[in-house]
Amino acid sequence: MRAMLKFLVQRPLIGALIAAPLVLLLLGAIVAVFIWARLPDLDSLTDYQPHQPLRVMSADGQLLGEFGAERRRFVPLKDMPKPLQDALLAVEDSDFYVHSGIDYSGIARAMWHNLLHPRSLQGASTITQQLARNMFLTNRQTLTRKMQEGLLAIKIEKNLSKEQILEIYMNQILLGNKAYGFGAAAERYFGKPLDKLSTGEIAVLVGLPKNPSGYNPVLYPERAKRRQAVVLGRLVAVGLVTAEQAKAAREQPLDVRRPKRLSGVADHAAEQVRAEMVTRYGEEAYTRGLTVTTTLLYAEQSAAQEALRHALFELERRQPFRGPEATLDLPEGDDLDEALDTAFDAYPDLGELRAAVLLKLDKNAAELVLSDGDQITLKGAQSLRPLQNLKRGAVLRVLEEGKGRWQLSQTPQAEGAVVTLDPATGAIRSLVGGFDFARNQFNSATQAYRQPGSAFKPFIYSALIEQGGWAGTLVSDEPVQVGDWAPRNYDGQYEEALTLRQGLARSKNMVTIRITEALGPQRARAWAARFGLEEEKQPLNLTLALGTGSVTPMQMAQAYAAFANAGQRPTAWLIDRVQDAQGNVVWKADPPKPQTAISARNAFMTSQLLAAVAREGTAAKASSMLGRWDLYGKTGTTNDAVDAWFCGFQASRVGTVWIGYPQPRSLGERETGGGLALPVWAATMAVALRGQPSTQLAPPAEGLVHEGDDWFYTEFAGDLAIARIGVKAPEPPASAPEADGQEPPPRPPINQ
Repeated sequence: MRAMLKFLVQRPLIGALIAAPLVLLLLGAIVAVFIWARLPDLDSLTDYQPHQPLRVMSADGQLLGEFGAERRRFVPLKDMPKPLQDALLAVEDSDFYVHSGIDYSGIARAMWHNLLHPRSLQGASTITQQLARNMFLTNRQTLTRKMQEGLLAIKIEKNLSKEQILEIYMNQILLGNKAYGFGAAAERYFGKPLDKLSTGEIAVLVGLPKNPSGYNPVLYPERAKRRQAVVLGRLVAVGLVTAEQAKAAREQPLDVRRPKRLSGVADHAAEQVRAEMVTRYGEEAYTRGLTVTTTLLYAEQSAAQEALRHALFELERRQPFRGPEATLDLPEGDDLDEALDTAFDAYPDLGELRAAVLLKLDKNAAELVLSDGDQITLKGAQSLRPLQNLKRGAVLRVLEEGKGRWQLSQTPQAEGAVVTLDPATGAIRSLVGGFDFARNQFNSATQAYRQPGSAFKPFIYSALIEQGGWAGTLVSDEPVQVGDWAPRNYDGQYEEALTLRQGLARSKNMVTIRITEALGPQRARAWAARFGLEEEKQPLNLTLALGTGSVTPMQMAQAYAAFANAGQRPTAWLIDRVQDAQGNVVWKADPPKPQTAISARNAFMTSQLLAAVAREGTAAKASSMLGRWDLYGKTGTTNDAVDAWFCGFQASRVGTVWIGYPQPRSLGERETGGGLALPVWAATMAVALRGQPSTQLAPPAEGLVHEGDDWFYTEFAGDLAIARIGVKAPEPPASAPEADGQEPPPRPPINQ
């Protein structure tokens, strides 16, 4: 030893070369001990609780919406396909099951490669190191951070098994488009679960951890294909696939799905659920992995949304072309794609109503590009005439009529709402709150107070039935004038008298006004309130008869449900149950019990009048469209066609449709509830009632008398029923014999 020290003293340079690494090693050990003592706890890994989004489901198990910054589908390692696991390890960490957190041989290989190929540098981070960085550290390239990463990886390996580490990594890693973990990425990019992925799709996903944004197959499909080829080459090299399999996978086109925005078939309903969950659980609602099952039925909801959108598109066809939504300055060359991406971000697709940018226009055709990069051509005078004076860069809207056949369109300015309920329970089966949630988050189904027009009339008729009216009661149809108010019948025709059945079936305004006058506006308004319509929002005068108050579509659906449900008015409800990430039910609905609005006999008799409307009156189109005769309903059109309604039901379903402009104005001179709203109701009911047998409403066991074809309250049968309102009794014949002096007992006046 003495000789060695003497040698080093005599030769200081050699001594320094030997001492320096020892000093550095000692300093490194001291720093490592210092850093180790300050490493974070591993609770977030040992008790791994991944952030999972709030999911909203239909009653029949279809996804309606997701909310949360991270899209994640936790998949246990045992359910991860073995080919996916093997491919990931082959590409990211081939020595995963043998190293202790740091792959020293991998570091040596990377250093040697980087010396020989300085332009294509390689890293040597193990999966454990990547997990440590992802969970606890930043991506800053500093020596301290790299030491922390390595030491954390060693600590993780000491506390978790290899299977736990791999399971957390495969569920935690960001793979682009807000998709965390391979389960979410498979759904996000390919719309399928992991066990359905092809070899080529597995290669795309395995290639993403290296650069999730740069190899995003949605944004950069060519880069993704190049990265896929590299991954497939690696899989061939390690023997996981054959060269022939890799070649077939490379040649297979990628069927990549563009990520969908929140707006879907139940956008407004999903938002209603989101708001309720945040109220209950705070911001944790977005990360706890809650699954909310609603009462909505997916097929019925889809039909309601599609029918409403179709009606609004058809209404828009009858409007003049308003011009492009914007006109952009489009550059030529390589900058064009970036300019188009910016344009489509500002003007996104609205469901099937696609945004399109005009690239070229001549007298024979217009060339446009869609948000997914596809180019389309519009031809024909009808499509080209509105485009004559437009410039390159005009932002337009188009609809696909058939495979490859496009037509010019425009965003509807009108809005609408659809609500369908189970009349017995109040469970909401469909709820459409507007044309498109991305455009307008206002929920017209629950928030829009509008005039119901003639759809309000059944409540007036119901009030008269309670006083002794029946289907044959005669009511004057002659014009009414009160001061400056001179209402008219929609068809401009007036008759001396009509029965209640005829008056409601033909939606005669004069008949309803006479009934309201006989009842008194106060009594009529109070009776309508029994159906859940807010009394203070209805006028206290004769205009009440024409539906000049304010109601929401949801209120009208609940109100009409009372007719279908033997006078019991249900309270609508949407959320059935809430489950946590483990599938445990943390909340279950206790549906509200229906409240008595009217008697069962009143509901039955009023429904018979509504059946006449649906069979032979203003709603006859409903019966013919659906081909069934167990329907009941009423159209509604307000003055100047500002609001269009249809409210109707069958024994098992009640539905309301409203269409109008957000800022009230006329929908058009010829627009009506029967023309606009009724087809939406019929299309929705066609799905709701599929497979349902024809079911007529049955009369209650007590309280009614059936004479001929008509029904009467027992106490008002015969001469005690209301015979006429506003109509003079016929004079007895001049030759009639003298009365025997016996007169029937006087009937109490209506307004007592």
